[in-house]
Amino acid sequence: MPAHDPTILFENVTKCYPGPHGETPAIAGIDLAVGRGEIFGLLGPNGAGKTTSIETLVGLRRPTSGRIRVLGFDPVAQRDEIRKHVAIQPQQAALFEQQTVAELLRAWASFYPEPDTPDTIITRMGLQDSRDVRVAKLSGGQRQRLLVGTALISRPRVLVLDEPSTGLDPNARQELWTAIRDYREAGGTTLLSTHSMEEAEALCDRVAILHKGSLVACGAPEDLIAEHAPERELHFTVAADSDLGPLRHRAEVSYLSTHDGDGHTRVTVRTTDSDAVVRLLTGPIGARRIQIREAGLEAVFRRLTGTAFDDVADAERVDAERVAS
Repeated sequence: MPAHDPTILFENVTKCYPGPHGETPAIAGIDLAVGRGEIFGLLGPNGAGKTTSIETLVGLRRPTSGRIRVLGFDPVAQRDEIRKHVAIQPQQAALFEQQTVAELLRAWASFYPEPDTPDTIITRMGLQDSRDVRVAKLSGGQRQRLLVGTALISRPRVLVLDEPSTGLDPNARQELWTAIRDYREAGGTTLLSTHSMEEAEALCDRVAILHKGSLVACGAPEDLIAEHAPERELHFTVAADSDLGPLRHRAEVSYLSTHDGDGHTRVTVRTTDSDAVVRLLTGPIGARRIQIREAGLEAVFRRLTGTAFDDVADAERVDAERVAS
């Protein structure tokens, strides 16, 4: 938690909406502080309060109670100042389809007093080959990088990104991550809503997990993993008739699942003592193709919200596609 002068500050913030049984809280008393130069991630299932938190952060909605400050400004009362210093890249946005990438960025730059140059943004976002391509002809990944570029061209002090890597191939995603890290190195602060556990672990200095409007955990990814999901996951294959009893009855094994294949069974185990489990696998059980990995933020998310993160991402992607259609 930043000790002094946070860039983003939520103090006991609530936001309620009228419902059939009275007011329903979308945000239920969130306290949060993001320091200058942080890449801060927001994670949460449907209805957790992520979108409402972002909308109150940038002044699109007024909180029911509590206090929000961004760079010391009140997002509602000082909306003009927020517009000068905070840039938002939504997951879906309308663009001028018949302009080229360079033309669009020039138009965007004209809205700001001291913008970055379109050529700088084009290079930073890896869009050199698309410089003279019309927006309507861009691939989904190119369009997503252009959206982030339109946010960066104002030289913002705070950058808000909603699912920025959606639709990107691995190379384009790495280019985007590099651009976000470069922005941090220049002193910028990023608030990032993401459904990629890999992205959150690789990119974010800290993450906040929201559930039913409340903040249930906040910290560096490695600290949250150590506290809430210290187990390791082991994946391996055994013959279809193998006896897994020795594993099922081990106290340090918290989870075991099987998937039958053609003459073999694929097994996933979570354990706090991977060394002991490996000795069983390589001994009496005779397992093959053994893989070991840390449980990661996915396990933290599942433990704190009771929901698998992949299920959340799939549900929200279907909702987004439904809205877009």
